[in-house]
Amino acid sequence: MDGTSFDLTEHEGSNLSPFLRKLFNEWDDRKMRGLFHHDISSCETKVLPGEHNFVATLIEGRDQKKRPTEFTMNQVLQPFVSEKFNFTKVSPLEVMFRFNETEKDSAQYFDGVPDTVSASSSAILINVSPIGYCHVLLTPKIQDCLQQRIDQESFLIAMYIAREERNPFFRVGYNSLAALQLSITFTSSVTIDKCSYITILSASHILAFCSLGILPEINGFLFEGGASLEDLSDVVSKVCIFLQENNRLFNVLNSESGKRVFLLPQCYAEKQLLGKASQEFLDMRINPAIWELSGHLVLKRRKDYDEASEANICRFLVEAALSETEFQELNRCVLDFLTRLPWL
Repeated sequence: MDGTSFDLTEHEGSNLSPFLRKLFNEWDDRKMRGLFHHDISSCETKVLPGEHNFVATLIEGRDQKKRPTEFTMNQVLQPFVSEKFNFTKVSPLEVMFRFNETEKDSAQYFDGVPDTVSASSSAILINVSPIGYCHVLLTPKIQDCLQQRIDQESFLIAMYIAREERNPFFRVGYNSLAALQLSITFTSSVTIDKCSYITILSASHILAFCSLGILPEINGFLFEGGASLEDLSDVVSKVCIFLQENNRLFNVLNSESGKRVFLLPQCYAEKQLLGKASQEFLDMRINPAIWELSGHLVLKRRKDYDEASEANICRFLVEAALSETEFQELNRCVLDFLTRLPWL
């Protein structure tokens, strides 16, 4: 198993959850049907030498093959526009399955998904341009035509999914400033899991709120603890909503079956809009989504893959991150927001 793959045959004897086993089987079925834009198993992948163990995957021309994402680069919250591509327009074959939470705190999964997904359910869709094995899309309440944003209910669905898997390789990520989607993938390791951090707020058995260090120049937020998964989800989703309403771009990674949530503010889209982004990285066409910010880089040109190094990946991550001054100001605002929540 490498940094981007997860082989079901290696774990046949393990205690896979019903959800996870179904996910594997449905993914393999869509692969056999030829629904993906590329065969991820044939894409070259390597771990870059260095202390951070960055993973690089070569998917030549991925940005040209994937579905176009249409958005205004300087607005985090944007209205749903039915004329543009959205996930209600996907082929029925791309719907792997749908689910509903039950009163018994487990999920019901349905075979034979109809052409239109039930308006009362959420759905797991294939990602037709995957970056790794079982890279899929979680679309909460798909027929509700939701505005692109995190809300408390949708975020809690993502947390339940993460818990359902009971697997250390399973992660759920979210990218703001894009179509509403929660992206799921498997990876044996991501750099962010190994970061150092310091606790800056702890509310008696409710939440530990931490600022983390991925690299000395890069900061983000780590949330963990709480009396329950619901408590943790409630706090993190409220912080995400706070950032959205203040037009702050961010990415989220849900790790360790919902026990840890990383929130990474960034400014790369703003730099692009202002003409301040490095031409080197513009030419490389790297999009700093959650997987890239977590240490898994998808490169679209052979030259970039062959020349990839820890040093230039670090320079890219620094370019995408807030400056120390910007982060400390945001840190102050988030901390002030948290201290005004009733749970503290």
